[in-house]
This record gives sequence, C-alpha cells and structure tokens, in this order.
Amino acid sequence: MKKFLLLAIAVSLSGCAVGPNYKRPAANTPTDYRGEMPAQPATASLGNEKWWDVYQDPVLTQLIHTALQQNYDVRIAATRELEAQAQLGIVRANQFPSASVGAGVFSQQNAKVSSVFPAYEVNAGQINLSAIWNLDFWGKYRRQTEAARAELLATGWGRQAVISSLVANVATAYFQLRALDAELEIAKRTLGSRQQSLQLTRVLLTHGSASDLDVSQSEQLVYTASETIPDLERQIQQQENLLSILLGQNPGSIPRGRALTEQPVPESVPAGLPSELLERRPDVREAEANVMASNAQIGVAKAAFFPSLSLTGTGGLESNVLHNFLQQPSQTWSAGFNITQPIFEGGALRSQLRLARAQWQESVLSYEQTVQDALQHVSNALVAYQKDRAFREQQELLVQAAERSDRLSLILYRNGGGSYLQVLTNDTNYFSAELNLVDAQLNERLALVQLYQSLGGGWQQ
Repeated sequence: MKKFLLLAIAVSLSGCAVGPNYKRPAANTPTDYRGEMPAQPATASLGNEKWWDVYQDPVLTQLIHTALQQNYDVRIAATRELEAQAQLGIVRANQFPSASVGAGVFSQQNAKVSSVFPAYEVNAGQINLSAIWNLDFWGKYRRQTEAARAELLATGWGRQAVISSLVANVATAYFQLRALDAELEIAKRTLGSRQQSLQLTRVLLTHGSASDLDVSQSEQLVYTASETIPDLERQIQQQENLLSILLGQNPGSIPRGRALTEQPVPESVPAGLPSELLERRPDVREAEANVMASNAQIGVAKAAFFPSLSLTGTGGLESNVLHNFLQQPSQTWSAGFNITQPIFEGGALRSQLRLARAQWQESVLSYEQTVQDALQHVSNALVAYQKDRAFREQQELLVQAAERSDRLSLILYRNGGGSYLQVLTNDTNYFSAELNLVDAQLNERLALVQLYQSLGGGWQQ
C-alpha cells in the first residue's frame, strides 16, 4: 500500500497542466478620451474617488448606505458569490483522494436438512476503509479549479458592478426627486402670483380699465399653473416609491437634504488614463475573468485526450468471531493502479476541444467589446457634462431675460401701455423657462453621476 501511495505522489508531482496559460488579451485603448476636459492631470481620475466624497449631501449618503445593506439586487449578487465559492470547493475537491469507511454485521441460521447437512448458524462482521485517487497528471482537475476560481472572480466583479449601478441609480433617483420638488415649488409660487394678478384684473374690470377677455386670459394663467401641481405631486410620490424599492423597503416617503442647486458640481472633472479602465471598471474586470475561465477550459478539453490514472485501495477487518477482529488473520487489504486511455469517442473529444476554443474566442471578443463600450460611455459622459453645463448657463440667462420681460409687461399693462396678451405670453414664457432651468440643473448633475459611474467609480467601499 505504501508503495502505491508513494507512486501516486510522485506521479502527481511530476505531472503538468496541458493547455495554454492565461495571458490578458490586448486591448486597443487610446492615450486620452474624446471630449476630455483640457488641463487635467493624467494621473488623477474621478473614478478613484469614494462615492461619499462625490455625493456630499448627508441625506443622500445615508440613503446609499441603506440601499447597499438592504437592496435585493445587491443581496442576490452576494448570494451568487457564495454559490460560486461553494462550486469552487466542489471542483477543487477533485484534486484530492476520496475515502469512505464502512461496517457491517451478518447473521444467518439454516435448519437441518439431513444428516449430511445439519443445522448451522453463521455470524460475521466486517470493517473496511476504501480510498480512490484520480491522479491529476495532465492537470485536468487543476484546470477545472482554475476555471472555477476565475468564475468566482467574475461573480465577485459582477457584484461590484451591481453596487456601482445601485449607487448611480440612488443618486439619479434622488436628484430627480429634488428636481420635482423644485418644480413643485415654482408651480406653487407661480400659482400664487397669478391668483393675485387675476384679482387685480377683476378689480380693473370693475373700474373699466380691463375687459372680460383680460379676465379670461388671466384665468388661463391660473389654471395652467394649478393643473401642473397635482401632476407634479403624482410624479413626486411615484419617485419616492422608486427610491424606496432601491432601498429595499416598501413604498413610502423619502427624507430630503440639500436642494438641487446646492448639490456640488465641479467645474472640471479629471478623467485619468483610458488604460485605467481595465483595472477599475467592474464590468471590464468581470469580462476578463470570463476569459480566464474559458482559457482554463481549453486545458480541461485537452486533458481528456490523455490517459486517466487512478489509485484504488481497500483495507479492513473481517471475522466470524468478534474477538478475532484485531488478530492478523482478520486483516484484509487490496490495492490497484488503473490507467484508461480513450481510443474512440466518435469525435466527441475533438468537438469538445473546438467548442472550448470557440468559447474562449467569444469571451475575448466580449472582453474587447466591453472595453470599447466603456470608452464610449466615458466619452459620452464627458461631452454631456460639459455641454449640459453650458446649456444650464445659457438657460439661467434666459430665465433672467424672461423674468424681466414678464415684470415689464405687467407694469405696462397696469399703466395702460400694453395689452394683457403680452402679459399672458411673457408670463407663460417665464414659467416655462424656470421649469426648463430646473431640468438643465438636473441634467448637469445626472451627467456627473453618469461620468462617475462610467469611470469605474461607486463600488469602492
């Protein structure tokens, strides 16, 4: 038995793992991003920042903390990682011997048949230990373990990708909620102002300084503002419900922190080097881990062409008398060394190898595509952040001009120098400009969220 064990250890240690060793696929990354902001340090990147440093609203950071603890997508992703860990343990166990122990007692009594065959009774017992070791001379089980370990790595990066998306989704939903709050405040303020203007118009009508048409047009302004309020209240409650689900809670109210305009947005954002995305973005790292797993499966498919080696052994005690178990005659053992070489499989082995190579090629292409998508996301986010900022600046100027036109037209009307149609037009334009400004402020902050996520930020804890 010792000779067989020594032989097995020597064979295992001298074995090699067939198949290619992993090498990261070449990725065609540019030296800088299209749309990158000028005069930015190449070594710095917004993606390296922690999410609580990017989103500085205390209420928002608390909401994100709650979501990371309770969100079901994150919890499901964590469970999948546990499943992958268990699967790795199962696959890794194939590299080691398996052993089992058994015991049994047998008792039989036969009646007398004749004087030649008298009655007799047999009592027997046995205890045995059996072991089998499939020697990994060609590295089949080591490659399977390598693939399982890479799949575990991919699952882990998949969980990080879920976290990054969740942080971005909570921030996006919160900013949208604060934008709706701002629009509701504008609508209520506008409604109050228009109600006062309606009362004034009715007073002017009684003194002959206004017409019924002026009153009707003033009523239109009031109703236009008032109909906006219930629709905004509907959107706010639905947005709160969305945030509640992201938090892993039942639909309910959401606390508020800073106003939308108080949420910080830096004038310029460092993007860093494009090559850093290969290390920082979870989806890219997940795609690379899938390449590692499929690369190892090529070795598994190649190992199937070679002989399978196994060592078996059984030892134990067997006796018809219990007190003789420990005596020499009761000892039994057997050992064997088996080798099996596949001869004819109908082309299954070659097809399995072609399949493994094709799957590896698919994973490489998927990895390269993921890298290109990442570069596109960053470039789009950089352009959006700059242009949304410029659009917001112009929208602020438009609001200032619309507010001035609205104020002057109302003064002219009250002094008999203009028609109420001018008041109606300018007031409507001012109301729309204010709402559009809120949308512009929201888009600027959402562009920052998208840029931060596209640069691979948000999953760092």
